[in-house]
Amino acid sequence: MTDAQPPARTDLDAWWRDAVIYQVYPRSFCDSDGDGLGDLKGITSRLEHIASLGVDALWLSPFYPSPQVDAGYDVADYCDVAPEYGSLADFDALVARAHELGLKVVVDLVPNHSSDQHAWFQAALSAGPGSAERARYLFRHSPDTPPNNWGSLFGGPAWEPVQPLTGKDEDRGWWYLHLFAPEQPDFDWTNPEVHEMFNDVLRFWAVEHGVDGFRVDVAHGLVKAEGLPDDEVGPDRWGSDDEEPGKPKAPDIGPMFDQPGVHDVYRQWRGVLDAIRPEILLVAEAWVQPPSHTSMYVRHDEMSQAFNFDFLKSPWDAGHLRQVIDTTTGYNDAVGAPTTWVLSNHDVVRHTSRFGYPPGTSTERGIGADDPQPDEALGLERARALTLFALGLPGSAYLYQGEELGLPEHTTMADEARQDPTWLRTGHQVRGRDGCRVPLPWSAEGPSYGFNDTGASWLPQPPGWGRFAPGGQDGVPGSTLEMYRSALRTRRERHLGRGAIEWLDAPEGALALRNGATVIVLNTTAEPVRMPVEGEVLVRSSASTAAGGVLAPNACVWMAI
Repeated sequence: MTDAQPPARTDLDAWWRDAVIYQVYPRSFCDSDGDGLGDLKGITSRLEHIASLGVDALWLSPFYPSPQVDAGYDVADYCDVAPEYGSLADFDALVARAHELGLKVVVDLVPNHSSDQHAWFQAALSAGPGSAERARYLFRHSPDTPPNNWGSLFGGPAWEPVQPLTGKDEDRGWWYLHLFAPEQPDFDWTNPEVHEMFNDVLRFWAVEHGVDGFRVDVAHGLVKAEGLPDDEVGPDRWGSDDEEPGKPKAPDIGPMFDQPGVHDVYRQWRGVLDAIRPEILLVAEAWVQPPSHTSMYVRHDEMSQAFNFDFLKSPWDAGHLRQVIDTTTGYNDAVGAPTTWVLSNHDVVRHTSRFGYPPGTSTERGIGADDPQPDEALGLERARALTLFALGLPGSAYLYQGEELGLPEHTTMADEARQDPTWLRTGHQVRGRDGCRVPLPWSAEGPSYGFNDTGASWLPQPPGWGRFAPGGQDGVPGSTLEMYRSALRTRRERHLGRGAIEWLDAPEGALALRNGATVIVLNTTAEPVRMPVEGEVLVRSSASTAAGGVLAPNACVWMAI
């Protein structure tokens, strides 16, 4: 960290500085036509539920035309809606209704790679070596072996031979780069045409369709090290049989990510968006280390926010949590940016299940029926407590669909039902992310628990899924749904997102802080602890959380002082 003053910023009053943003995974949210896939009309029909939570915005994971090799993160057309999700008219209706309800709309943008079915890549295959069409992607010639030793985050090599795709002799010895699936070729961001195409995409959604922000997928990607040198760690940087692909073995993340040139891209984007509406959000999905590198993405002329993955990855340990909070807020404060707080998303095991294991247990490979199962009650207890603690911190927070219902991971899904490419490309060594992507339950009974009227579901829902439906929690004191609503209402009323952290002395295994006139205490131990101060209880993570000046195990409380 640095003692230098933050640079002058013009976004200090921006809506996103303290926003709570709710992630919608369209495929699994609500299905209006009964085909087993969620869609835009289904989302629109449930916007009142999202608004009732008290959040500020919803973020839509990809809904673009896609072969769905990677659940929509293989985009075939950046300026349209996949037919299975609806139409541009349906999207406009969703945005209009969201805005009526006071909700901003953030969409996903995938700039590191496209689908192999994108018109540009198909033109590149047809045009042949040395063509302008191929210069938009990273094609390289190497007679007998791949051009370098890079590995794919989804397993296997990061290079795919071209000749088997085209059948042309001239393509022998030619390869293209894909850091993810072979069906996701990487763009060449040294090409000005790529820059202009994405500038146009930003304008299309922000100007013509009224979106309020963009979540940037693999924001630390795009630019590669000059000359595409070999990776010193080797092709298995992203994991082996006992590690998850995508988790680097070394402190750095190699010559394929977090290159200095990527910041020039985001400065350009900031300029494009400022010319439209300066308050448009840019949030980075940037899995980089150390935290000082993450803060570089949110300097005054680049992005608005970056996901705080150090917090998401934190174990159930008070000391570790405080260290992460201090470090990440310190670096973000130094550049004048807000810190974000996130515990679940579409790429990780839901925190209700992660915290059902002893601290230190890894769930990064996913959870299957033959794995040790989490303690569901303990996991929910801890998840509620840490969620409440996080919502009391200054900055912005992200929620993943269904966490307000207390949804756990689907940990007993039959392996033959899995669709995640990490499961398929690692030879069934890594179960992947399907367990957190299961369609939501909207009713206690009925076909697919209210996800639709037919019972069709692209991923199977576990038995008893309906017990988490909102109808059984709405208005019920102490329910997870009502805890979220109470916390978000109180957060807004007491301006906690715009506050500051003042740490208070606390017993070992507990954390206590003051944010304005609110004291927040978290107990991560299995024993009750004495609360460091007394005050009026505002929100508690469970009915038995705080009594007689004592905080229950695995609990959190907010108090007015």
